[in-house]
Parts: sequence; structure tokens; C-alpha cells
Amino acid sequence: MASNPAIQNLVVSLVVMQLARKVPFEDPQILTYVRIGYVVSQAIILGTYYYTSMKIKSKNDQTVLKYVEPPSPMAQGSGELKTTTVRDYDLGQTSQALRGALFSVAMMCFLHLYLKYTQPLFIQAIMGIKNLYDAKVVQIHVLGKPAEGDLKRPFKAAGGMFGAGEPATDNASIAEAEKKVNTKKDE
Repeated sequence: MASNPAIQNLVVSLVVMQLARKVPFEDPQILTYVRIGYVVSQAIILGTYYYTSMKIKSKNDQTVLKYVEPPSPMAQGSGELKTTTVRDYDLGQTSQALRGALFSVAMMCFLHLYLKYTQPLFIQAIMGIKNLYDAKVVQIHVLGKPAEGDLKRPFKAAGGMFGAGEPATDNASIAEAEKKVNTKKDE
């Protein structure tokens, strides 16, 4: 499979959608199994994020992390200087991933309970586990991978529709952002 996460997600989504077409959701017993599978997968996801946050808190890595956040694609100018610790950064990333998982659960409740769609349950059960495996904080704190390369903090944003920039960690960008902060304080 390709190493690009966006391509991986596309390929996995297409394969899972094809599998979902073959599942007889009209059978009440099969539908019950799919519902149970979805609930179990979501419990695994939520439990893993909770475990990840506990691991981050127990490590309590107070290493200072400075970076310049990329500017919003709609905004003018440069990004904002962020100074945090590895612990707080990882907890923020875990919280963001958890919010994404909870939003997905809310969407599934709406799609399944209100609109009566069943295929998304099957698809999201599998895609949720894949997204959990791809989460960088999970790879570092649960799977034990070293925080280097793609897992180096601050994490690079996944390429979106508007191509959000990468966080700048070089000394020149940080010094420029600090000058802007100091200039604003003096005014």
C-alpha cells in the first residue's frame, strides 16, 4: 500500500465500501452484529485515547516545544508563535483526536438512528480503527515508536483541501515571530 496517508485512506475506504455492499444488512441478526461491532470499535478507540492521555500524563515530558503555527489559508500574514511543552502538545493532539472520534459517533447516531442508514456503521467501524492506528500520539505513546521523522513534534498537518502549511520550527522563523510578539507588547 502507498505510504501517503491520504492515498491509504482512499484505498481502504474504497475496499471497505465494496465489502459493505456485500453485507446483507436486511437480516436483523447481521445488522445486530454490525451494530455490536461498531460499538466495540468505538469503545476501543475511546479507551485507547484515554490510555494514551494517561501515558502522556505519567511521562510528564516538560521539554519546551517552540514553533510557529502556519497561518490560516484565509488569513493574511504569518502564523502565531506557540510555546508549550511536549506533554501539553501531546495532550492537545489527543484531545483533538478524541473530539474527532466523538464527532464521528454523533454523525453515526444521526445517520443510523434518524436516517436509517446502515452501511456507514460498517465502514466507520473499520475506518475508525485505521484512523486510531494512524494517530501520531498513539504511535508514539502506545505503539512505542520514536518521535522522529513524521512523528517529530510539532506534527505536520495532513494535506487538506486548502493545503495548510507546515509548522515552522527553524530558529529564524521562531526569532521573527518572537520579534512580532515583543513589538505588539511594546505598543
